[in-house]
Amino acid sequence: MKRSVLTRYRVMAYVTGVLLVLLTLGCIAKYLLGMDGAADFTKVVAIAHGWLYVLYLIFAFDMGSKARYPFGKLIWVLIAGTIPTAAFFVERKVARELAPLVADASAEPAKV
Repeated sequence: MKRSVLTRYRVMAYVTGVLLVLLTLGCIAKYLLGMDGAADFTKVVAIAHGWLYVLYLIFAFDMGSKARYPFGKLIWVLIAGTIPTAAFFVERKVARELAPLVADASAEPAKV
């Protein structure tokens, strides 16, 4: 597997995770604390997270299919972008698991 496949997934996992944490904090500020300015913030972050989550799904599916993940594991990786902070933990685990595959692929000579 190419390093770029794993890198794309890792970047989108962090971006999606950060936006989801910001969205959660915005919802807490809006609904529990009754802050007036939180409504606009929550709306903008929700839209950004929604669109970027679609990219996360594409990159995670691409990475999972190239790593030949079983269906259950692939679903967990895909759902991790919807649970606050889960994307960070899943990304860390995936990166550790796939690091040997990326290292082995870069050590192989190019086939002509």
